[in-house]
Amino acid sequence: MNLLIVAATKFEIEPFARENPKAKILITGVGIPATVFHLTKNLLEKKYDLVIQAGIAGTFTNRFKLAEVVAVKEDTFGDEGIEEKGALKTVFENGFGDKNDFPFTNGWLLNNHSFLQKIDLPSAKGITVNKVTDNQVQNQLRKEKFSADIESMEGAAFHYVCLQQKNNFLQLRSISNNVGERDKANWRTKEAIQNLNTELLKIIKTLSI
Repeated sequence: MNLLIVAATKFEIEPFARENPKAKILITGVGIPATVFHLTKNLLEKKYDLVIQAGIAGTFTNRFKLAEVVAVKEDTFGDEGIEEKGALKTVFENGFGDKNDFPFTNGWLLNNHSFLQKIDLPSAKGITVNKVTDNQVQNQLRKEKFSADIESMEGAAFHYVCLQQKNNFLQLRSISNNVGERDKANWRTKEAIQNLNTELLKIIKTLSI
């Protein structure tokens, strides 16, 4: 199987890279613009059987434990829209697009591929933001608006590009922290990355790559 591994930073998949020096890896850089540009450029140059994005994320809920790895079933852009009078409205709600225009389904970027059924990981609902924050009001608005499990800075961009390019894809996230918690002493980054890479290796073996 022709596989591409995508990550925002090298350190998130360093254990995998050490063990698989010949693997095709794309480090996009952090954030939506970098992910869209570098991933689109790569997918226009070469076709892959499966593209896997691996990274860490914050969680809005106690549904997942810190350092637990999840597979993201659906993602969307969590701060793209208009915020006024204490309310957050998406671009779709403001009439700037149809929530079911491809590649969106009811405002979400869905992964309906059968690969999700082959892996033994809980599925998660994610939002992607340009700015992570410790502002409780901002985070509560996003939590209530989207009822998401996790937050990242690249996931929806990854889904968007893969859907547009008609590539099979899988987004893996390991929970490093609670959303809004900026005291790194309370994060589980090292363990989250270790578990992320363990699951990534396991999935590749499961798929007989």
